[in-house]
Amino acid sequence: MQATAYTYDTETRSGQVLLDDGTPVPFDAAAFDRGGLRLLRPGQRVRIETERSGEGLRITLVTLQTL
Repeated sequence: MQATAYTYDTETRSGQVLLDDGTPVPFDAAAFDRGGLRLLRPGQRVRIETERSGEGLRITLVTLQTL
């Protein structure tokens, strides 16, 4: 699934992405670390992996979207 980076805190390595419908979804340091990134800037397109759906949606991986 694709999303857009919305917020990122370098201290906690956590933040939020915006799904294409505008829904913000938080991610934690574990999801960020799993993607192998060092930094994330708002506006970057990212690929995310999730588990569950609806209100229980949880991001398990955040990495840069590549074509």
